[in-house]
Amino acid sequence: MDTSPRTLRGANIGYDYRSDRNDMAEEFYRPALAASTSYDRAIGYFASSVLASLGQEVNEFAERGGMMRVVASPYLDAKDIEEIETGYELRVVLQRAALRDLEAAAVDPRASRGLGKLARLVAMNRIDFKLAYVEHRGRVGMYHEKIGIFRDGRDIVAFKGSANETRSGLVGNFEANEVYRSWDPRDAHRAARISEDFENLWNDRTPVLRVVPFTEAVKKVIERAAVETAGRFDLDTLPSSGAPIEVADRTFEGKFAIPRNLKVRDYQKEAVQNWFRNQGRGVLRMATGTGKTITALAAVAQLHGVLQKQKDAALLIVVVAPYQHLVDQWAKDVERFGTAPVCAYESTDRWSSRAYALTQALMLGPENIGVIVTTNATFGGEPFQALLESYRGQFCLVGDEMHNLGARNSRTRLPESAQYRIGLSATPDRWFDEEGSEALADYFGEIVFDMGIGEAIKREALCRYTYKPVLVELDDEEAELYAEVSQKVARAIASGSKLKESSDRDSPLGRLLKKRADILGHAHGKLAALREEIELRKNLSHQLIYCAEGRHPLLNETGLDGPRQIDQVMDLIGNQLHMTAARYTSETKRPDRQGILRRFDKKEVQAITSMRCLDEGVDVPAARTAYLLASSSNPRQFIQRRGRVLRNAPGKSLADIIDFVVVPPADGDALQFETERKLLRREIARVEEFAGLSENETDTLETLRPVRERYSLFDA
Repeated sequence: MDTSPRTLRGANIGYDYRSDRNDMAEEFYRPALAASTSYDRAIGYFASSVLASLGQEVNEFAERGGMMRVVASPYLDAKDIEEIETGYELRVVLQRAALRDLEAAAVDPRASRGLGKLARLVAMNRIDFKLAYVEHRGRVGMYHEKIGIFRDGRDIVAFKGSANETRSGLVGNFEANEVYRSWDPRDAHRAARISEDFENLWNDRTPVLRVVPFTEAVKKVIERAAVETAGRFDLDTLPSSGAPIEVADRTFEGKFAIPRNLKVRDYQKEAVQNWFRNQGRGVLRMATGTGKTITALAAVAQLHGVLQKQKDAALLIVVVAPYQHLVDQWAKDVERFGTAPVCAYESTDRWSSRAYALTQALMLGPENIGVIVTTNATFGGEPFQALLESYRGQFCLVGDEMHNLGARNSRTRLPESAQYRIGLSATPDRWFDEEGSEALADYFGEIVFDMGIGEAIKREALCRYTYKPVLVELDDEEAELYAEVSQKVARAIASGSKLKESSDRDSPLGRLLKKRADILGHAHGKLAALREEIELRKNLSHQLIYCAEGRHPLLNETGLDGPRQIDQVMDLIGNQLHMTAARYTSETKRPDRQGILRRFDKKEVQAITSMRCLDEGVDVPAARTAYLLASSSNPRQFIQRRGRVLRNAPGKSLADIIDFVVVPPADGDALQFETERKLLRREIARVEEFAGLSENETDTLETLRPVRERYSLFDA
């Protein structure tokens, strides 16, 4: 039996190593590498401790013809994941992320020295790098297994363990390895299994995992490290506790400041100043599309700067947004300001540990700024509320579309511990909910900045627009059902139902009002009218079509089945008019949504059909034409929808809004006259709201003259 020091059997390798009782580098890595002709390592992701150990004894290893294979998994931040979801080439994103990891880890001098020693293997084509990632059901994740295999041509030594990450501020890593030797009958099976696992990984034969080459991308970093650490023999001795870590945890690294390439508009500066004058509390009532998000982040960045001049000035920022896609959008903007946020939604397991780690780091001192972005639903849940209750420190709450937080089950969750508060909304008052509106005003404070659509257009924060109301008659069945439901509404109110109950869709009055609105939204005549309008713009791009939700109420009345309005519109646009179109609804998978918006921006998709998903927060600045098939009497909805198409974009100076306005049939029943008159009064109020700021107000009002004359509505 060959037990010379140049064989693994003669290297005096034990069965386990731990930082509290072993010098990991001196007792394990160096002897094993000195006896090996090949070394395979799967390292999770590049950390300084691993890079430092990889380069040890590499000269002799190269002389013996040694071959090294390394598999790593890049840390994917929010921007990486967003790019993958929007269709960027996966390999490019992975390689960029891995290089970022590699260069960050190599900041540590010993890690850079170890990496530089690999340059000889690179020059001799004796080292290969690959990237591994998890791909399962359309989701991409990180590969975190940590295994290694030394070979000397006869035997193998396999090991697993050695956690390769640590929080900033620690002196070094605390590592542990379990070791399996092929010549020991107790270890042989495990050693063979780990070796086989690596071979399957390397050759892309592992279910769920995928691997891609990386060697060419890493060569430049290795060569630079070799030059920068040449002759630094003092870096060859590693601390027994592992290689020191100099790089902060990237989950919440960096400063929080206004990006140098971001131009903050004068009105945004004014809003920030007003918020500060009000002791860091207040509501910013800003028209959709005027940059509420950037304004709020600028305010918080300025607050962070002020607090940094004080002692114990760590700041936690919690942003609450209605939907997951808005959380992702906020995360992207937060990263522009220099900090990677914790995104909290879906399963608690996905965010809880990171969120608690962040709050602990803020309270104990290593971090001075941290951001958590969450949905209304997660914010109101017990796990998130417990997190907020455990935090003791400076705290700013930002409520995006803050009117949603005024619901009874949400407003009781608003934390009093937030010293600083920003409410954001184009329409902060809740529709027929005075109690909820007052609760929000009490919590966030007064409106400290107010800029409506008219002022925004005047300041060129939004583009100008034309407005065209298209009159659509209810058919006889629809008019009869509308009158019937209106009578029920009147009886409900007469019997004591409060109008504020209309905001509750599950209340008897709320259900009646929704049914009545659905009759208007699904009016049969709208599809023919839509066809005429779209045919006028058949060759144009950047068109949005807002459809009614659900099915026509007449189908529900008769128990018949039938297509939804959005399905009919998609058939009209795609199959009949042969235009490129995509639907953007709650049923659209999150990874597909960004792809749709990206293709819409590039004119690869002419039209997007939606129901409610584009109402709040989604950025579609390229949109130039909006068709409103369904509009609620709630001003919030039509203000949001108008704002979607008024955002500025390169080459865009004017937007077009086509609004399908429902009117009673010309030969309607005289008995229904008063019901019809009330219907028109509501519709006309919305039309006048739209027309008042349009470029063609006179033409719009002239369109309404015939029905106004018929129903004596010149006072409307």
